Amino acid sequence: MIDQITVFLENKKGRVASVARTLADAGINMTALSLADSEEYGLARIVCGDPEGAVRALGEAGYRAKVVKVAAVAVPDRPGGLAELFEALDDLDVNIEYCYCFSHSDDAAVFALKVADAAAAAKAVWTLEAKGFKALKQSDL
Repeated sequence: MIDQITVFLENKKGRVASVARTLADAGINMTALSLADSEEYGLARIVCGDPEGAVRALGEAGYRAKVVKVAAVAVPDRPGGLAELFEALDDLDVNIEYCYCFSHSDDAAVFALKVADAAAAAKAVWTLEAKGFKALKQSDL
């Protein structure tokens, strides 16, 4: 499991740039960024090397941010790699709330996923390792 920062954003011009600048000014590098929006608000999901520092910096800048645990799995960077992961998760009856991928190395991508049941996520991560996938920890990023 890794720590992801979830930031609630007003859906206005310049808000994402402001979040990025806030983190940059705090010396925090984003490894991954995923954005989702509606008409009124948006969610930025961020993976970075200093999650607690990111939440602190964002809070000081007036943003609502929190740390969320998500599973992170290295997926072979080849056709079918992600399909095999989804099939394995289906076999484990894991219901995905949201997910996103980001680059990790030349031969693997990282698949970050949030599921409703944290215990099921933890069990799934270790079961996936038995199927040849690598579960990642924060220190692996």
